[in-house]
Amino acid sequence: MSEPTPDSTAAVDAAITSRRSVRAFLPDPVPRETIERILEVAARAPSGTNTQPWQVVVLTGEAKSALTQKIVAAYDDPAQRATHTDEYAYYPTEWRSPYIDRRRKVGWDLYGLLGIGKADKAAMHAQHGRNYAFFDAPVGLIFTIDRVLQQGSWLDYGMFLQSVMVAARGRGLDTCPQQAFAQYHRIIEEQLQLPPERMVVCGMSLGWADPAARVNALHTERAPVAEFARFLE
Repeated sequence: MSEPTPDSTAAVDAAITSRRSVRAFLPDPVPRETIERILEVAARAPSGTNTQPWQVVVLTGEAKSALTQKIVAAYDDPAQRATHTDEYAYYPTEWRSPYIDRRRKVGWDLYGLLGIGKADKAAMHAQHGRNYAFFDAPVGLIFTIDRVLQQGSWLDYGMFLQSVMVAARGRGLDTCPQQAFAQYHRIIEEQLQLPPERMVVCGMSLGWADPAARVNALHTERAPVAEFARFLE
């Protein structure tokens, strides 16, 4: 195995550190060969005993629009929205510091950029609804997992998702991972004709960031290494 060079190390670091959740995309299409190569590279992510628990549905054009329209219709109807719930717990039932503080900060930083006040529920609803249009990205990805798989496979799945995003950045593309899609798993299952053994994990927008979009000026903070790591000698 060859040793990494300074150039290759810098390229990997840049792909990781420049990854961010983009919430406005240009309409330019992404070639299918590029998407396939990104997924091929990401499939090198590790998984326990090489189980490779990931399954992906790639949506473009009419297929993406059809799914978006059905979810948005349910999201915008309070009665329908109330009938759609997640199949798995993503967030804690009890919030505490520092997690609640970070959650609040990113929320208000985002709304602040967009000029959305704390009392403007309609604008917040509209902005959250942008998730279901894949933020106008040309490519939407839906990730599913077999229901028989357990927590370890979900950990493996996270490494695969990160690999997709880093491989996209290495090609100048941007992404936004979106757990928001999991709430509308019943619509997704029906629209994409998923077999009953598949559970929706999340969605992801993929494309080129719109540099003129104000929302893309959001840059989230990360805690310093000293805050989350201990070194014992």
